[in-house]
Amino acid sequence: MGAVVERGGMDTLTPTAVIEHAPAGRGARPLRAAGRLLAVRTAIAVPLTVALSAAIFAVASLSPFDPLAAYLGSNYQFATPAQRDAMRAAYGTDQSWYAAWWQWLGGLARGDLGWSSTQSQPVSTVLAERLPFTLALSGAALLTATVLAIVLGCLAGMRRGGVLDRALTGLSVAFAAVPPFVVSLALVVVVAVGLRWLPASGAAAPGADYTVAGVLRYGILPWLALTVSMIPWLLLTTRAAVVASIDSDAVRGARARGVHGWALLRGHIAPVSVLPTLALLGTRLPELIAGAAIVETVFGWPGMAAVLVDSAAALDFPLLAALTVAAAAAVLAGSALSDAAAVAIDPRIRMAG
Repeated sequence: MGAVVERGGMDTLTPTAVIEHAPAGRGARPLRAAGRLLAVRTAIAVPLTVALSAAIFAVASLSPFDPLAAYLGSNYQFATPAQRDAMRAAYGTDQSWYAAWWQWLGGLARGDLGWSSTQSQPVSTVLAERLPFTLALSGAALLTATVLAIVLGCLAGMRRGGVLDRALTGLSVAFAAVPPFVVSLALVVVVAVGLRWLPASGAAAPGADYTVAGVLRYGILPWLALTVSMIPWLLLTTRAAVVASIDSDAVRGARARGVHGWALLRGHIAPVSVLPTLALLGTRLPELIAGAAIVETVFGWPGMAAVLVDSAAALDFPLLAALTVAAAAAVLAGSALSDAAAVAIDPRIRMAG
């Protein structure tokens, strides 16, 4: 059952106990409360993830596509019914969805994620080869966007109505309406094709091995595209929180005591203003995952986007389930961590229930 996380007027539906403002000196200590929150959310996330994995198998089984068409390619139309039945038995596509799910779940409990028919290798190998590229790209973009959004949002909020505030707000509103693939294509056309400053796709030159320097160079454009697509909402949220904090009684009292400038921002405004940004990070992780998939596709980045599309089209159940469950676990973990960080940062909120 969903509950409410109350953070300075921003209510977010979360599957956990209520987090509410508590009087000073009451409630568990912040770190202990954050640990309790993580324990509750983990207890909820485990059965939820298991149910989601079953739903993936059930929904995929309703697909009108025949996975043999993807496996056999142009030979599919020439295969006899007996050959198709033998292929279905070999690939395990003749099973019911619940039998396939139970078999996959049992293998997962033993540490075996199964065999990917689309990649012709174990699912664990696919994840080991491609997941680091996706995590590196998404993590770098998330970190950069968060830092820039908090810094610029604080500057805009502190100078409300000024030139900087109007410029940053206008740019944020404009870029919030631009899909990630448009930003990606614009970077390709201008930077890669027009100026020829950076490569347009891949993570290494054709036929070359991956190197740290090469991956960093090839990753600049997808990193920029994903970062730009994430900044607007984070910046606008931080700015709004700063503006609200400036008008609060606590900040007015600090100013009356002679606290101004950097000291006021660091000690009284930023600690409260960062909480809505943390909440937004937790709720917009699905958008980050979707944006990363789009950006990876445009730039040919060797992450999980391409294999996700292939596994969905060919009903590669083991790989599709592993990718979907991993994405869901990332979203649940991110939401829990953002709430736990809010509890640890702000001693005025506590766990209840």
